[in-house]
Amino acid sequence: MSLYSLIADAVVFVHAAYVGFVVLGQVAILIGCVRRWQWIRNFWFRVVHLAMIGVVVVEALFGITCPLTTWENSLRRAAGETARAESFVGRWVQDLLFYDAPPWAFTVVYCLFGAVVLATFVIAPPKRL
Repeated sequence: MSLYSLIADAVVFVHAAYVGFVVLGQVAILIGCVRRWQWIRNFWFRVVHLAMIGVVVVEALFGITCPLTTWENSLRRAAGETARAESFVGRWVQDLLFYDAPPWAFTVVYCLFGAVVLATFVIAPPKRL
């Protein structure tokens, strides 16, 4: 396995962490609203969370490929790999992130999820600094 392959796998992990923060962060916010957890109203946590899904929605609406995906693909090509030649762990994480569906379906899902995040930002706003 080349250094490029290892870095590509690391990029996939970063991508998975990004997705995990957005998705699990929203789950935590929803549960925290019901359970009245104060930490979910942390200003910086909520602003960063909203900004992260905002980036995804803008990319989807304008047909922009995620820079992490572009970077990973470039690293895989530099390693001389085909699209599915990553390591087992890299392939496993990749399969968690990407599904076989038409691009419009992802745009709809991202926009709906972004709307949910925005709604919870308004319904349960963060505390001011």
